Amino acid sequence: MTNMEDYVQSFTCDGYCVLNTQFPSLARGFLRTVVRMICAQEAALPMSCNIGLEVNTELPGNCPEDDNLLEEINGLNLNKFIEDALICRIEQLMRQKITPEFWSRFSGRKTEIDGFERFKDAVDYLYSTLTHFLPILEKLEKLRHISRIHHVIYGEDTLLGTFKVIMTSTLLSQLPLTHQIITEDFYKVSFKVFCNTDKSDTDQDDSSEDVVQCGGCSHEIEQCQCQSILSVFHETNRKLIELDLLERLAGEVITALIHIRIENHVQESCKGSFDTSYISSLESWLSTVVMGWLTHVYNENAASTQSSIKKFHQKISHFLYETYTRTRIEQLFNIIIEYPDSQPAVEDLRICLQKTDLRSYLTQKLQRALETRLLHPGVNTPDVLTAYVAAIRALRQLDPTGVLLETVTQPVRCYLRWRDDTVRCVVTSLTEEGPSELADELVRGEALQLDEGTPSDEDMTNWETWNPDPVDADPSKTSKSRRTSDIISMLVNVYGSKELFVNEYRTLLADRLLSQFSYNTEKEIRYLELLKLRFGESQLHYCEVMLKDVYDSKRINAHLHSDPNFSLDKQQFPSTAMILSAQFWPPFKEETLELPSVVKEHLQIYTKAFETLKGNRTLNWKPHLGSVNIDIELKDRKINLTVSPIHATIIWHFQTRSKSD
Repeated sequence: MTNMEDYVQSFTCDGYCVLNTQFPSLARGFLRTVVRMICAQEAALPMSCNIGLEVNTELPGNCPEDDNLLEEINGLNLNKFIEDALICRIEQLMRQKITPEFWSRFSGRKTEIDGFERFKDAVDYLYSTLTHFLPILEKLEKLRHISRIHHVIYGEDTLLGTFKVIMTSTLLSQLPLTHQIITEDFYKVSFKVFCNTDKSDTDQDDSSEDVVQCGGCSHEIEQCQCQSILSVFHETNRKLIELDLLERLAGEVITALIHIRIENHVQESCKGSFDTSYISSLESWLSTVVMGWLTHVYNENAASTQSSIKKFHQKISHFLYETYTRTRIEQLFNIIIEYPDSQPAVEDLRICLQKTDLRSYLTQKLQRALETRLLHPGVNTPDVLTAYVAAIRALRQLDPTGVLLETVTQPVRCYLRWRDDTVRCVVTSLTEEGPSELADELVRGEALQLDEGTPSDEDMTNWETWNPDPVDADPSKTSKSRRTSDIISMLVNVYGSKELFVNEYRTLLADRLLSQFSYNTEKEIRYLELLKLRFGESQLHYCEVMLKDVYDSKRINAHLHSDPNFSLDKQQFPSTAMILSAQFWPPFKEETLELPSVVKEHLQIYTKAFETLKGNRTLNWKPHLGSVNIDIELKDRKINLTVSPIHATIIWHFQTRSKSD
């Protein structure tokens, strides 16, 4: 068998070869035919490939293409030579003629519509090139079939695949910097038209009669070009898919365009609205609008693009969840403040966190928001506590493990410890009248669950449904302590001791009893019983004695005033006393106040009556405490007031001074 080296005198990488005079005539004719077909693509570009003579576009007609010719070429081992020569020539043609012509159509863009047309013309030109090269590739493929020898060129085992690799690599090697502008124009225009068409199909009403301009193509309604644009869009994408260039040329642009559209839609849909769940509506919008457009891009009828559409759907679904999650995280501080009205938004965020890796991002953003908007002297302590309680409830729903709550609210707990009035605000909120978050918690009547700092045995009753804590959990804390839903326990754990709260309640109770100076203690007894369920009876024993003192004082006063032996009913004005057990009440601030003599006399009479009743017990008066009911007579009216002893004393002195003063 004769080898190709016997006939080839020289061969260069640009397709230039010289054959000696012994090259078989049939093979020479076949080469002339194939080379002439390549030359037909070059138009004004001359081709100088010497095959024993100068070849140009004026070569005579087709050579016979029969089995004898192919068998002779195969017998002479010319298969590889012909492939290499033609592939080399195709590469040269793509590099020097086709690619520059293709990219030249991406310059001079004026408007989006102009860019749309330029992209379409460029793809049409490139597709026509493939159409003209197909006969050549088919002949070479037939020659491969006869020789039964298949060469892998550029990783492809077919000549059509090799041609597409050459086309793609050459196009990308000469990629202009501004190519994305024209590509964006093409897909922006088509996406706008598609969305407008989809909206028109679903929202047809009488108001459309007043519309003069089409929302898709911006033409007048009578001259709407939407259907024409969609037809061109569909056909252009079909050609790009056939050329295997869709992902290479337009993949990034399509993805970026969809991402921008998703971000805008998420912002428009859920901006400032926390009382509605949006996951279902966003998923529906993604499936109908975005995926509907993508199926037009990838030509859903083509079996080869089904996997691409499926992969793209997975990618943009993840991006949708990530975008929605980031949006809700940015709004999370306001969501917490509005909880429980914002419960649907919290539930959406909980679902999204399971699908995205944004847990650490949430922790950082929320901590920063709390420190910036809450933890500074401009916010009152009650407002800080209200926000903290709302955060406990919202983050419990967001993360039932309690790890997120423990991590995010650590700065809040430290800040509350730093404020002097935190304990008083907590106790006041627990026992105040009217609607209160903490008062509602107190009514629940659960026992305190304090964090003692030592691990305890986990509850193993539900071991089948047990899940490990997240990786960011504090290993020094137990799961049980984190999962507690008791807000009062968490507030007590801010200080780590319930004695502070009991002592503060004791002080607050004393202030209330002495400031109101009322014997009606039903409300205080109710709060005390609720607190005993939380803090234990032993902790609140002093408070029980204080309330008993009030009750005993009421009974003693009634007895002294009703017994005629004590003569209290004959006094100029009635006197009553709140008799306190000094060792059980918090220490009082000592103040010196000189009461009027008439008042002192009344108090001495009351003391003697008490000593007569109690035997070996006496009274030590606190003249600055209590209240005085007085009538003030003015020129035109009479005023009844209840004032403190010091104010009553001042008014008394004004009454008793002489006119000369």
